[in-house]
Amino acid sequence: MDKELKKKLAGRLRSYGLPGPLSVMEICGTHTTEFFRTGVKDLFPDRLRLVDGPGCPVCVTPNEYLDRAIEIGKSGAVIVSFGDMIKVPSSYSSLGAERAKGMKVEVVYSPMEALELAEKDPDSEVVFLSVGFETTAPGEAAVALRAKERNVKNFSLLPGNKLTPPAVKALLESGEVRIDGFIVPGHVSSVIGSEAWEFIAEDFGKPCVIAGFEDYDLITGTLALMDMLAAGESKLVNGYARAVRPGGNPRAMEVLYRVFRAADSEWRGLGPIPSSGLEMRDEFADFDASRKFRVTLPEPREHPGCRCGELLRGLILPVDCPLFGKACSPERPVGPCMVSTEGPCAAYYKYGR
Repeated sequence: MDKELKKKLAGRLRSYGLPGPLSVMEICGTHTTEFFRTGVKDLFPDRLRLVDGPGCPVCVTPNEYLDRAIEIGKSGAVIVSFGDMIKVPSSYSSLGAERAKGMKVEVVYSPMEALELAEKDPDSEVVFLSVGFETTAPGEAAVALRAKERNVKNFSLLPGNKLTPPAVKALLESGEVRIDGFIVPGHVSSVIGSEAWEFIAEDFGKPCVIAGFEDYDLITGTLALMDMLAAGESKLVNGYARAVRPGGNPRAMEVLYRVFRAADSEWRGLGPIPSSGLEMRDEFADFDASRKFRVTLPEPREHPGCRCGELLRGLILPVDCPLFGKACSPERPVGPCMVSTEGPCAAYYKYGR
């Protein structure tokens, strides 16, 4: 982007005259981090407040999911995950703590690596923790399809994927927190399509913008949202048209729903939300770790003092939690919002203090 144009837009954002205090919610963990990292948040006028929503998949995964993964690991299976999940506290432990005690836990960068581990070690059960939003779920579905094609019987997924629009709808229906407008995810939207967010404007009268992740995207997206709020308009604006289109990615969605189907799901902080998660279809039962491993779970519990659930509903900012930067830090996290690279507490700790 031309530097002079960027400077002009940044100046317009900084000096924007707001009619009153406004709260804007971003519901993408990458946006959380990039608003800080790029310095765009520092350009906000005084009465514009950016609040975090349920945009971090690791953060919204309930403790019960990790409790189940740990119990499956204790049965002798190899637990395979992306790195963020390793340090996330479960009800009583973490994958990292259990690995230190001898549990087999592997970190990969792709679910296909987990399948390869299973093929190399046919005597071991390999379980991949399938956690993520619509962006990563098609890749995990593709691995399940490949496992079935190759008849890799010692490989399975532990389904924990979530669908983002139902969570946003649940937030709006609760009316628990005032949200004047939304900046919605670019990555997710490239898969599910721009029209998936039209309900925010049409059903709830809130303007929303699909934004990319460069500083230009964040500035222009925020300005578009503020212009709509100033004009009293409620519509969806696609500010990331170079990656997001109506209809999204039909091939990715087709693969996704060949393996998964929508199901009710538990979200940290939000509770159970109808049709907001993904479960594996019956024809993939042999590759579903939740059916394959019948384990007894401890009673799930939250960690005292952790306010991650309130943060994911936009009720507080990370600095409002008394544990932030004291008892809770990236080195010794109390809750998942301080662990994930997309977590709001981690972003505030690294860039916002």
